[in-house]
Amino acid sequence: MSFLDFQASTPSHPLAPYGWDDAWADTFAPYAEQGLLPGRVVRVDRGQCDVVTPGGPLRADTAFVVPRDPMRIVCTGDWVAVDPDGDPQFVRALLPRRTAFVRSTSSQRSEGQVLATNIDHIVICVSLAVELDLGRLERFLALAMSSTEGAALLGDGRNTGRYAAHPVVLLTKADLVPDAVTLSHLVQDIERVAPGVQVLPVSSSTGEGVDVFGAIASGGTSVLLGISGAGKSTLANTLLGSDVMEVQAARDVDGKGRHTTTTRNLLVLPGGGVLIDTPGLRGVGLWDAGTGVGQVFSEIEDLALRCRFHDCAHQAEPGCAVLGAIEDGSLHERRLESYRKLLRENQRIAAKTDARLRSETLREWKRRGAEGRAAMELKRGGAR
Repeated sequence: MSFLDFQASTPSHPLAPYGWDDAWADTFAPYAEQGLLPGRVVRVDRGQCDVVTPGGPLRADTAFVVPRDPMRIVCTGDWVAVDPDGDPQFVRALLPRRTAFVRSTSSQRSEGQVLATNIDHIVICVSLAVELDLGRLERFLALAMSSTEGAALLGDGRNTGRYAAHPVVLLTKADLVPDAVTLSHLVQDIERVAPGVQVLPVSSSTGEGVDVFGAIASGGTSVLLGISGAGKSTLANTLLGSDVMEVQAARDVDGKGRHTTTTRNLLVLPGGGVLIDTPGLRGVGLWDAGTGVGQVFSEIEDLALRCRFHDCAHQAEPGCAVLGAIEDGSLHERRLESYRKLLRENQRIAAKTDARLRSETLREWKRRGAEGRAAMELKRGGAR
């Protein structure tokens, strides 16, 4: 039976458990006419990928779709067109992505790295076995809230806004918190830095919150993100009902994991939905996250609208509503410093990848330098 016999998006479609729908069928139609098979990438390893197709799983080479742009490398979660008769079999085309979680690489070339694609829920796992790092969480959230900017990375480059990945914060290992009052305070602390984001305590040991998260995950594709030792693979095994993902105990000294998971793996959940488990992330560099930074720190951006000057830098300007909020205690200074840090980092990354913005930034630096020198000369003249 050919793929054309399965084109209708019904529950009986072999790829329905992996997220296949009518929209994907429409997008794939030109490739179906060429006799190619649709498939979803469940794992990528050294130029080859494991793909699930209507005819079953297969291993395909990605040599035909290796671009110069690292943002278009085949990634776990991608939908692809595969040649069913090839020997070896090859991925012939990569379908346009709806959403993507992208971070900046640690290289000096300022490249983006796509960690997961076509996702509906970006699940940030924060372990309660160690001290909360609010700055790291804000960084994750800024990238997560910018994930819609990753839509249409392939194709005409336009983001229709039809698809969005929604962030969720899971406070894992909730059983290690001594009492319900302390846990409630921790949830409130996280909610203050994650406006509008669902914050859910979970425990794979006791089952607390697992059913609630399972209901969230059943509504599409979810990716688990976080540092090593956050309990991502343990949570995946709990939802799967078996030890599919290998796990190791975190170190007692600092609660850190041992990077047991080494590849990103796409798993179909028994209760519905798809889960992508990822290795622990040591660093999360921003990448085109200006929209996300604004959303994560929405209270600061709202305050900035009330500043006396429209270009207020919130440093020492008179009539600054942001500094006023810090003085009256309604805004924490740590929050403002984190906002400034992420804005500067995102601007540096954008300037490295955008020649026009880099030129504008250089002109702005020169203008400020000239103004500074002129002010110093005026000050010296007045002193004389």
